[in-house]
Amino acid sequence: MIDINELTIGQIREIAAAFPALFSKTETAGSIYASMIGQYVIVRSRNEGVNAGYVEQADETGVVLRDARRLWYHKPAIESESWYEGVANHGLAPGCKISAAVARKVIVEDYSLTMCSDKARRNIMEYKAHAQG
Repeated sequence: MIDINELTIGQIREIAAAFPALFSKTETAGSIYASMIGQYVIVRSRNEGVNAGYVEQADETGVVLRDARRLWYHKPAIESESWYEGVANHGLAPGCKISAAVARKVIVEDYSLTMCSDKARRNIMEYKAHAQG
C-alpha cells in the first residue's frame, strides 16, 4: 500500500499525467472548454490578436493552439459577412496577410473561440504565408 503523504512531487506529476481527465479542468465532462478540444477555431484575444488553429487545451486562463497561424489582416471570402466570423464560415479572401503555421502557441489572457467550417479550415491552412519585407 502507498502512503500518499510519502509521494514526491515527481510521483504526483506522473500520476496526474496518467489520468489527465481527473486532473485537468479542460477535460471536465460537459465543460464548454472540453467541447472545443480538437476543433479548428479562430481565437480572438486582446494582446495576441486573431489566430487560427486546433485547440489542444483550453480553460479560463487561456488556450493552447496546434498549427497556429496569426491573421494580421483578414477579410472573409464572402464580402457580405464581416470580421473573423465571416472568415470562420468561408475562409480568407485574396490579399489577406497571415503568418506561417507554428507547431504550438499558448495564449494566456481573455479570449473567444469561433469554430471554423471545414471549408474555412482548409482555406486558412493552405493560405500562403505573408513574407516579411
